[in-house]
Amino acid sequence: MSVVIFSGGMDSTVLLAYELDQSHPVEAISFNYGQRHARELASAKWIAERLGVNHEVVDLTNLRPLLAGSSLTDDSVAVPDGHYAEESMRATIVPNRNAIMLSIATGWAVSRGHEWVKFGAHAGDHFIYPDCRPPFIYAMDLAVRLANDGVAEVGIDAPFRTMSKTAIAKLGAKLNAPVELSWSCYKGGDTHCGTCGTCTERIEAFADAGVPDPTIYATQVTASS
Repeated sequence: MSVVIFSGGMDSTVLLAYELDQSHPVEAISFNYGQRHARELASAKWIAERLGVNHEVVDLTNLRPLLAGSSLTDDSVAVPDGHYAEESMRATIVPNRNAIMLSIATGWAVSRGHEWVKFGAHAGDHFIYPDCRPPFIYAMDLAVRLANDGVAEVGIDAPFRTMSKTAIAKLGAKLNAPVELSWSCYKGGDTHCGTCGTCTERIEAFADAGVPDPTIYATQVTASS
């Protein structure tokens, strides 16, 4: 059995559906770290209910003052528009975010007797986010195994680490994952903005996959524009 770190976004939604499709019993864990786009937590709740998965939300809002400098946790830093290939997108990096989440999720996994903690890092994340790259994943896997040596057998895995966002969109369609309920936009609000990095990536992934995009965007931008 595994614990899936579940943001409520497209990647983690498809991962949750994938684990269930593989007949892997799962539980989901989400984190409120004071992110600007905490709207994603509502999506996580709805999706977990739709899929019949036990879902826990961890309150880490007290960490927000300690994670300044990121556009996701610092109101003085604007969420940049554009593509992830642009240098400005580094403003969306939250210091050590995945290491923090994976550590907490591992503690829960050990207490529940689960063997794995999984998260939705994919190949498209590697360019900008160091805590989504294979070396980090392998290092965290080793770290949690050492931290629980003789106590529990638990590891870290990112099943989509070599997959593109487009491939994830295709897999989601194949699995009938409820991606229409997922939330990607870093600006929060009631509707996806359509212009921030995560919206841009989402639009491109559906278009390149040839899969209908169920998302409503405040600014309708085509993948080729």
